[in-house]
Amino acid sequence: MSEEQQRSGRERPSTAADRRGRRAAASSAGSTGTPGKGRATPVRDGRQTKVSAPNRLARFLREVVAELRKVIWPTRNQMVTYTIVVLVFVSFMVALVAGLDFVFGQAIGAVFGP
Repeated sequence: MSEEQQRSGRERPSTAADRRGRRAAASSAGSTGTPGKGRATPVRDGRQTKVSAPNRLARFLREVVAELRKVIWPTRNQMVTYTIVVLVFVSFMVALVAGLDFVFGQAIGAVFGP
């Protein structure tokens, strides 16, 4: 045990699961008296209240805006680079497919005649 652990009187948890377990037990034990249980499980027997369509739409839009704020948008230089990469790749694929189409067309013409 380190000197700091001896002074605090607590042993450091060795795993993340131990740390989560201690925090959950410590925080919930004071509130309900039952270790590991923070609050009662909600009842799901059909007694849930219906939320109106405008409220659902408003909540959906708020969540969309919140998610869009989390997005890391590319800079102008990154966008130019990505666009060039995509155009080069698409051009290569078009040329490849056109070349294969020509080669297979010639092979079919040679086998079955013009």
